Amino acid sequence: MSSGCPVFSDAIYVRKTASVSSKFTSVGVARNWRKLHSVCQPFSRRFRAAAASPNHPSEHGKNSMEVEIKLKLPDSAAHQRLSDILSPFHLETLIQENAFFDSPVDDLAKNLAALRLRFYNLDSRCVLSLKAKPVISSGISRVEEEEEPLEPILARRLVAEPSRILAIHASNIARRVREEYGVRDLVCLGKFRNVRGVYEWEGLKLEVDETTYDFGTSYEVECETAEPERDRKLIEGLLIENGIRYNYSNLNKFAVFRSGKLP
Repeated sequence: MSSGCPVFSDAIYVRKTASVSSKFTSVGVARNWRKLHSVCQPFSRRFRAAAASPNHPSEHGKNSMEVEIKLKLPDSAAHQRLSDILSPFHLETLIQENAFFDSPVDDLAKNLAALRLRFYNLDSRCVLSLKAKPVISSGISRVEEEEEPLEPILARRLVAEPSRILAIHASNIARRVREEYGVRDLVCLGKFRNVRGVYEWEGLKLEVDETTYDFGTSYEVECETAEPERDRKLIEGLLIENGIRYNYSNLNKFAVFRSGKLP
């Protein structure tokens, strides 16, 4: 799959130096990391400023178990039908662009982890996230998640030069990727786009998604919840009552993206 993510001079330097025999010596490793650190110091300072911003206080340092209901809709007609029914409860529409990263040898994927930058509404904000150990069964997804806000302009440069993510020392996510997963280089795996309608219905925040991959479009309704079995029944009742077909999702969006085909 083409990443669509160009890599500029500093990242090229790191990859080239890592490819020669010096990478197998402590001197070579130290030299490479000093170079990466020096080009990323401005990134680290700007990351700390973004993390301290009052605009995103709830996202910084979030490290928890995310539990979501995920119900797959069969087509655009079902998606439109549900959106129309929920229109009186509409809160906002989010345009999301998702870029994913891993090491050249898939160190994160091998450990059931995913590193993502998500841009909202034409770079109005951005969130760096690390998800791990996903489990999805009967339309209920559970995954370990940590999120941190990031300045969108900075994040765009990180998409172009992924290894700079590793040198943001103010980021706990970057530290975990380096230390827990042993990642020393990052590449961009690619991107996909999601249009999310957000609705407040029966005390639940429903997210109705239209996700566009290079290989097709999928439709889904999601709901983050502390009581998944109860709330799944409530959402299923809404769909059944209005004649909207659905299935339990058995893959998350990242897994669909990596598979290269719609489920």
